[in-house]
Amino acid sequence: MKLIVGLGNPGKKYEGTRHNMGFMAVDLFSDMAKIDVDKEVFSGLLGRGKVFDEDILVFKPTTFMNLSGTAVSQVVHYFKIEKEDIIVVYDDMAIAPGNIRLRLNGSSGGHKGMQNIIEQLGTNDIKRIRVGIGEPTYDTVDFVLSKPLKEEKELIDGALENAANAIKEALKSGFDRAMNRFN
Repeated sequence: MKLIVGLGNPGKKYEGTRHNMGFMAVDLFSDMAKIDVDKEVFSGLLGRGKVFDEDILVFKPTTFMNLSGTAVSQVVHYFKIEKEDIIVVYDDMAIAPGNIRLRLNGSSGGHKGMQNIIEQLGTNDIKRIRVGIGEPTYDTVDFVLSKPLKEEKELIDGALENAANAIKEALKSGFDRAMNRFN
């Protein structure tokens, strides 16, 4: 069983903000895969389906970003998911809007949601897809919690579509192949 996690903050206030790129990317993927992510369990929203004959869980923690690992670890332990079967999707300020980067492992790069997942699961060997939001031009917190500017929106929409397709490619052909195609 594979677990696809999208990071973000719950509630109308945060919809469409830069910090919710993970939610938006997994929403696109779950639409493609026809998986409803609507069951409220494990401090989040969960959906279950099959993609390429593989059992898939799609999860969006509703704990707020900085405590994402608490919710993710509940899902991982309950379903006995191996660390190598997890893909986490989230925003990254070090990547320009419109770009995505896939990595097999590594540090959180300062992303507090990813850091909490690393701490809760006890490993940094977690596959991830980072969606570029660009460098802040003002206060970092205000930047990530605001919506992209009009000129960024088209670029980011393309990156979200690429992220959803990268998830699909990783499930079909493996994460290495997805990295080669999308990085």
